[in-house]
Order: sequence, then C-alpha cells, then structure tokens
Amino acid sequence: MLDIRRQSAELRVGIVGSGFIGRVHARAVRQAGARLVGIAGVSVDRAVEGARSLGAEKAFESAEELIGSGLIDVLHVCTPNHLHAPIALKALDAGLAVVCEKPLATDAPTAALMAVHAQDTGAVAAVPFVYRFHPMIREARARLAGLGRVSLIQGGYLQDWLLRSTDDNWRIDPEQGGPGRTIGDIGSHWFDLAEFVTGDRITKVCAQTSVVVADRVTSGPVRTEDLATVQFTTASGALGSVAVSQVAPGRKNRLFLEISAASGSLAFDQENPEHLWLGGRTSSQALIRDPMTLSAAARPYSPLPAGHAQGFHDCFDAFVADTYATIGGEHREGLPTFDDGSRAAHLTDAALRSVKEGGWVAC
Repeated sequence: MLDIRRQSAELRVGIVGSGFIGRVHARAVRQAGARLVGIAGVSVDRAVEGARSLGAEKAFESAEELIGSGLIDVLHVCTPNHLHAPIALKALDAGLAVVCEKPLATDAPTAALMAVHAQDTGAVAAVPFVYRFHPMIREARARLAGLGRVSLIQGGYLQDWLLRSTDDNWRIDPEQGGPGRTIGDIGSHWFDLAEFVTGDRITKVCAQTSVVVADRVTSGPVRTEDLATVQFTTASGALGSVAVSQVAPGRKNRLFLEISAASGSLAFDQENPEHLWLGGRTSSQALIRDPMTLSAAARPYSPLPAGHAQGFHDCFDAFVADTYATIGGEHREGLPTFDDGSRAAHLTDAALRSVKEGGWVAC
C-alpha cells in the first residue's frame, strides 16, 4: 500500500533547509522515488553544499528562486520556525503542494491563516507529525475504539539535549523559535498524538513552565521554557496530564503516552516502538509488532517482518509516501495537514496563556 514509486517518480521536489531535519526529508523523498530537484539554504554556499550532500540536482540562491523556478511540484520547508509561514504561503500562492515542519508558525493566528489558505488553494499541505506513522500507534488507535469511554490520558515527552549551559540552539531565541519552545517543539507532537489516538479534543488546559538553565553561554539569558507540565480536560470528559522537558538527564527522545479506558488501558513508548502495552483488570500483555497479527489499520505501516525493528526513519518515509499519494489523488487515513498544524499552535498558545494568567484556559 505504501509503495507509490511509480506515481511519485513524476513529482519534482524542492527543500528549503539542509540541516538535520532537511536531511531526513531528503531521504524520505528518495525513498518515495520522487526527484529531488533543488535545495535552498541560508546562503548560496550552504545551498550548494546541501545539494551536493543530499543528492539534489540544483542549488538555488533563495527559497523565492526555488518557489518561482517552475521546476518543482512540492516544497518541503525545513527552516527555523519564524521562516515557516512566509515561505509556505509563497509556495501555496505559486500553486505548489507544501510539506512544512512544525510548529507551522510561531503564533496561533498565523498558523490558522495558513490552514485556511491551504484549504482555499486546494493544495495538499502536510505537517510532519510523524509519530502517527508508528504501526503500534495505528494499532493503539484501532484497539482503543473497542475499550469504551476514556477516563485518563497521561504521559510525557522528555529530552536532555539542552541540559547544559553550553548547549545552545536557535530554538531558544523566541524571535526564531517562537514564544513556546518546549511546548511548541515537542509538546505539539504529544498533543497531536493524544488527540489522534483517542479521537478526542482537548478543551481546557492549565499549565506551568520553568526555566532551568537561565543563561546560555552563546545566547545569554533564556526567555523560553525548558520544561512544562500541563493538565487538561477533553470534550468527552477525560482528564489528562503531560510533562515535557528538554533538560531531563538521560532521556533522549522519550515520548510516552498511556490511555485508560473503561475496559482496558494501553501505553506506547516511542523509544521502544516495537511494543504496545495492553492493560486489563485480570491480565496485561506486551503486544509485539507483527504484520501477521496487526489490525488492518496498522498493517500497511508495518512492511518489515516481526523482529526487524522499525523506527523514526520508517515513520518519516511513510508520512512522505502518504503525502505524495494524496497529491496523486488517493486518500490516506490520518495524514496530518495544516489543520493539524494549526491545532497544535492553538494548544501551545492556550498553554502559554494559562501560564501568564495563572489558571485554566479554554481551547
């Protein structure tokens, strides 16, 4: 189901940005069988180096030149956050399909405008909430539907890559990364996954944030949160809580989601993605990813036999494959669009307003 190489072979792709995530996008483009026509970067030298290292056909002096070249059908936006909106909007105006990294924009109103503009143009516009593409997440979603009313949603997303004062990144600067760094960067993934698996909407949040490393050696005083805790309620009446941190020693990329329902529970750990914990009153089990036994919803995202571990790259490849299939006129269930990107920006904004106002905020 996920092999669309014949379709996507005609797709011409451009990427703006050639850092870590740009390289991940480029790999997924190649895996889908599309042509990686061009790369644009922060400078001509970076674009030339990016085109060479990523195997693109051409280097472009700017995103504007790439968008206006007439040589591409799809643009992947892999820049710092503050550049997402202007580049993506120009690409939509030029009639291109767009894949834009999250957060879609550094503020909720702009993200909402982008979602409306994508709808108005009729373009395929996708956001890489790629954890949706773990087969065990699809399995969790399918199984949860039969477990009755959800009562509790809880978990966290913990990292340690900004633990030290010598650790630095453009995301720390609110002018580039936006006002909600940890919530917007990794909390957005967790919220998207919680709403995707449960099919339920968060309706109210109460958040706290903390700056643990007050000064960074190269960028100075820190103005964005290192960690946050968020309590919430959902439309169905479920309660929830999540902790997100980029200063949790030893945690590299631990996205954990546990959901309790009337007749059972389930839990997923992104650092152990081959398993799904299924909890019951009389017995519990760890379900191992196996395409021979998975549900119809999960099986297409499990191309490897059991025991052959799948991970982040596989999720990204599946996301891009589904995006390109959608561009080709097919329907792919669960493709995250600009509407989902706008939703994530809205939840980030609500959490930050909660911190500022010191109480519960409606979403």
